[in-house]
Amino acid sequence: MEQLIFDLADVEPPSFANFLPGRNAEVVATLRRVAAGEVTETGILLWGGAGTGKTHLLKATVAAAAERGVATRSFADPGELVAADPETLATHALITVDALDRADGEAQARLFTLFNAIRARGGQLVAASRTPPAAMSLREDLRTRLGWGLVYEVAALADADKPAALLAYARQRGFGLPDDVIGYLLAHARRDMPTLLRTLSSLDRHSLATKRPITVPLVRDWLQRELR
Repeated sequence: MEQLIFDLADVEPPSFANFLPGRNAEVVATLRRVAAGEVTETGILLWGGAGTGKTHLLKATVAAAAERGVATRSFADPGELVAADPETLATHALITVDALDRADGEAQARLFTLFNAIRARGGQLVAASRTPPAAMSLREDLRTRLGWGLVYEVAALADADKPAALLAYARQRGFGLPDDVIGYLLAHARRDMPTLLRTLSSLDRHSLATKRPITVPLVRDWLQRELR
């Protein structure tokens, strides 16, 4: 029952600030530079297993770029590209495409045309996939184009690294997180980082609203309130 309550924690919009990098510090640094317009490569490909944060990073990059007034466009599935005009899309400085490994032949053809149009205009394409380019069923000309850019594996945060990562996130937000609270969360919540971060975000707001520090009793009280 407690785990179900953790799933109800409010969702923060994906950003670089609420992504715990772990072994992905270089990936995050590069994407920050992409959002700031400091990267010249046309293509950036992120790949990694489910739950590693690829979608979060795509959305964080778009959000950071949009804050600068950059024209952006996002596609949750490459199939959505089929209905879009590549030349019109290329007027956007930043385009993101998720789930690239699901692209069929038609979507790949459109993506190839789009890549060339983006490159001609000096824009950028950031894509995500569950597998690296060599393992994807891609037409070779598209695989070659993707290989021209930057390719990063997004690694899952190891369980052993989660306590330190949660503590770093709490410090970044400006609140304390005792070791026993971290242990309690890891024992009673789902251990994937999106759920853990949503939980910490909700607990932080609850702590501020009640003017109580985040302790195990507060977490228990919060769970009971949610149950009611």
